[in-house]
Amino acid sequence: MIRDDIKAAQVAAMKAGEKERLAAVRLILAKLKDRDIELRVAKSVPDDDVIVVDVLQKMGKQRRESITMFEQGGRDELAAQEKAELAVIESFLPAMMGPDEVKAAVAAIVTEIGAAGPKDMGRVMAEVKARHAGQIDMSTVSGVVKAALAG
Repeated sequence: MIRDDIKAAQVAAMKAGEKERLAAVRLILAKLKDRDIELRVAKSVPDDDVIVVDVLQKMGKQRRESITMFEQGGRDELAAQEKAELAVIESFLPAMMGPDEVKAAVAAIVTEIGAAGPKDMGRVMAEVKARHAGQIDMSTVSGVVKAALAG
């Protein structure tokens, strides 16, 4: 489980005296605790790794946006801090699929569910998300799905 890896990284960072890494790991654990509290009232709770990957992806997206804004504003020291946090966050994420793997996965799903055109895009996107959540950057999938359904 990814959560166990994060907790082990916290202990390792404490023992090694890595203050920046420890701060980032504690931030991740705090976000996970927030999500756990939100899910207490949920009717169905997804698998723990799905929750952790979702939280990590959102945190990564926030860091990327912050890095862009800080660099545009000339705040290189803040951008560097965000980059360091992003590196820690990404170290816990599972390996992402490459562009060729994404195309192959989308093509297989299109064939399997018999999608014929743009009207089936929602079904294909939902199936891709259900099968490959955490392995695929969903922001890039829509272009691949459009191309697969157009051709």
